[in-house]
Amino acid sequence: MGTGATGAGATVTLGVSLAVPEPYGTLLQERRASFGDAAAHGIPTHITLLPPTEVPASARPAIEAHLAGVALAGRPFRVRLSGTGTFRPLTPVVFVQVAEGGAACARLQERVRDPEGPLARELHFPYHPHVTVAHGIAEAAMDRAFAQLADFECAWTAGGFALYEQGSDEVWRLRREFPFAPHPGMPPGPAHPQGPAPAAASSLDVTLPPAACRPPHQRRTALRPSATL
Repeated sequence: MGTGATGAGATVTLGVSLAVPEPYGTLLQERRASFGDAAAHGIPTHITLLPPTEVPASARPAIEAHLAGVALAGRPFRVRLSGTGTFRPLTPVVFVQVAEGGAACARLQERVRDPEGPLARELHFPYHPHVTVAHGIAEAAMDRAFAQLADFECAWTAGGFALYEQGSDEVWRLRREFPFAPHPGMPPGPAHPQGPAPAAASSLDVTLPPAACRPPHQRRTALRPSATL
């Protein structure tokens, strides 16, 4: 019984992610749509911490309590996105690379999937933090995504993560945010892609790609894919 069902056997499909804050979340989401990815507007721009996972609806309180504990044990950390990569030919995905903060994301997703917790699960592929900007579209469009975002750069301080639920319309919707415990000397960052842009320019910066980008073959990588929202 899938998402949207009711009764004792009802299930929901959940995902946990670290969001790319505004205005860059919307910018990358619009770029993804411009490449012809029909799923773009149903998926907020993010770094996956838990891929789509079907769980009993009744487990929701325990899951939220678990995630709250994970967040309280965490601390804000810097994230920087830089350039593009791809999982092709293994998986038809082009992504913006996580150049800084990847190790912190990896530790965080391990705690989210704690074997003793309510979200324990195995991954189909080794975890590789990334921001998907094209998935399952024509090869020429994938090449265009790779080239046009090859010089994309942005950075922010991650202040927490969020729980999302996939509706019957396949749109992912924010259900709850989980802020990290405050840490002296680290400015809090936006927690999800619908939040306002930060006031301090020092905590969030971006470089948009110029009109002329490097061709795909100059920066392509062939990493093993990981599950994404």
